[in-house]
Amino acid sequence: MLKRITLAMSLALVAMNLDAAEPNGLLAPHKTILFLGDSITHAGHYVSRLEAQLRTTNPEAIPVLINLGLPSETCSGLSEPDHPFPRPDVHERIDRALAKVKPDVVFACYGMNDGIYYPFSDERFAAYRKGVNGIIAKVQASGAKLVLMTPPAFDALPLHKKGDLRPAGAEKYAWFAIYEGYDDVLEKYAAWVMTLGDRVDLVIDLHTPVKEYVAAKRQDDADFTMSPDGVHVNEEGHQVLAAAIIKALGVEPIDLDPKLLGLVHARQQILHTSWVSRVGHKRPGVAAGLPLEEAKAKAAEFDRQIRAVE
Repeated sequence: MLKRITLAMSLALVAMNLDAAEPNGLLAPHKTILFLGDSITHAGHYVSRLEAQLRTTNPEAIPVLINLGLPSETCSGLSEPDHPFPRPDVHERIDRALAKVKPDVVFACYGMNDGIYYPFSDERFAAYRKGVNGIIAKVQASGAKLVLMTPPAFDALPLHKKGDLRPAGAEKYAWFAIYEGYDDVLEKYAAWVMTLGDRVDLVIDLHTPVKEYVAAKRQDDADFTMSPDGVHVNEEGHQVLAAAIIKALGVEPIDLDPKLLGLVHARQQILHTSWVSRVGHKRPGVAAGLPLEEAKAKAAEFDRQIRAVE
């Protein structure tokens, strides 16, 4: 019982005027929370899980969670030579996102694509650091709080079995021909992000929890993976991501009603595609979302269904 600190308790503490810089202040009622990231954030399951927990513990006073994850995106502006189009760079749209959403808090998760699936290089790492520093500068200039999340882990096992990895010294690499030691690159990127705690409101390690979860599962099942393509975690992986975020915010994850979670995710996806279109981007192949007012009307229909199961 003592180990379970509910979000309702956390929000009550915020109401008692605890320092807003405390992690729980990031989940204060009625705030607008913006999520920026690549295809992992675009999938949205960890965002939906966070919202479902908030709705379960304090349904009358939840923040607004807006997911602007975009497939293929980087913060470094880099692309591998064989990528079918220049990878979108968050800096092309972040100013519009901040202006249109007007968030109180921004969660940003970049790195998986920023090493462009090559071995580590100082030049690529410098581009990543520059990109993250740019996010920090722009978010803080907007007046919003900022939470930086590390890239999750890359899982080489499923691609190793398929023979789809490339060894060190290969002529070139790509998202379909990934360097076999790519997780070592992400580990360096993640370690650097975790040094930034004195510059932003919170840093969250997603790399270690994913890696440790997979390692523990493989003690009983040597073939276990949450990332069939090595990069994109499945729903179980998003559950691990959500748990890491929730714990970093000073709260214990709770069991979620599957029906509630399904409704929340469906609602999130309608608004997600709408907001991505409203802000605009340069990533080809992304289906346009509904006009925002129409999306909000459909979201309101889901709200009625959600209230019936809360």
